[in-house]
Amino acid sequence: MLRPCAHGAAKYGIDAAEWRTHMCGLCLGLRDGHGQLARATTNVDAIVLSMLTEVQAEGAVERSTAGRCALRGMQRASVASANSPGVRLAATASLLLASAKIRDHVDDGDASVLARTPMAKAASRWAGQARVSAQRIGLDVEPLVAALNTQTQLERAARDLDDPDSLTRLTAPTQLCASEFFAHTAVLADRPDNIDALRTAGWQFGRIAHLADAVQDYEKDLARGRFNPLAATGTTMPQAYDLLRESDSRLREAVAAAELDAIPTVRWMLLDPLSSVLRRLGHGIGGVVGHACGVANDRADVQMHSRRTGRRPGLGESLTLILGSYCTGYACCAEHTQPCTGERKDPWINNCDCGGCADCCDCGCGCCDCCDCSC
Repeated sequence: MLRPCAHGAAKYGIDAAEWRTHMCGLCLGLRDGHGQLARATTNVDAIVLSMLTEVQAEGAVERSTAGRCALRGMQRASVASANSPGVRLAATASLLLASAKIRDHVDDGDASVLARTPMAKAASRWAGQARVSAQRIGLDVEPLVAALNTQTQLERAARDLDDPDSLTRLTAPTQLCASEFFAHTAVLADRPDNIDALRTAGWQFGRIAHLADAVQDYEKDLARGRFNPLAATGTTMPQAYDLLRESDSRLREAVAAAELDAIPTVRWMLLDPLSSVLRRLGHGIGGVVGHACGVANDRADVQMHSRRTGRRPGLGESLTLILGSYCTGYACCAEHTQPCTGERKDPWINNCDCGGCADCCDCGCGCCDCCDCSC
């Protein structure tokens, strides 16, 4: 969801490689702490936890020299230390959320019959590793695990009950996790005065993440007969967008209360990307993207084309994809197949650099008035 733009980095006087510094640190932290397979859980949005911990802490940042990697053109690089508190927190979040996502795939029937057992075992393994990682940094993760475990029951109840508050309950587990992870950045940085504000910011970030995913997947979920929180609760797209804007406003107020809104890295890696998320989703409301340059695109068609849905892999193929794409870092730098659904995915590195106005512009015309990077 968070896509820092190189143009924004230059505007703030930040090295555009800083995002990659945190991503590589997270990837290596997962490998060093939990084994090669854990690298498959790398969550690029969790990088914000490493960044928030770092900007609040006093003193020099922790960096280590990483070996050669295809993502960096086979060059060595200075990356966030795998043992730093922020990286350990980001690793905990990645493992926990990956475990929940795998369980959702199994519950939704996205995995073949033969793949369900090994996928369930992987989810359990990652949940266990998240507990170990959380213990190392003093985070009580059990309430978060318990909340995520209620998601399936909440979704079933939402289908059966005509309850206007059901959407609030559906997003609550994601919000709880995000709020506690955000708050713990202040704990690790020894900034107790920031805990409440960052807990509020995380709560709103969780709702944005949950609703943004629901908006983006709406048509695909309906076509496949899969659960979508907006459809299940009768929430319209304009209503969902109003909720997104409300959460974005409250998140910014909370970040400002913690006096972090003026820090360039926070603006570049968190606040500006959220603005881009809302702008992209706002363009999609109603199905047509319109710009001052006169270009209009069918948003649903653009999204479906970009997702390139393919055949669901079998057990052996799924394991091969996991080992070959995720555990080696290949997914970071090349287009790859998602092992659970068969969807073609863009390389993770594309999340951090638009490559120029024409490349990140929704209409493809190069008009900077409608460019997501606001450059």
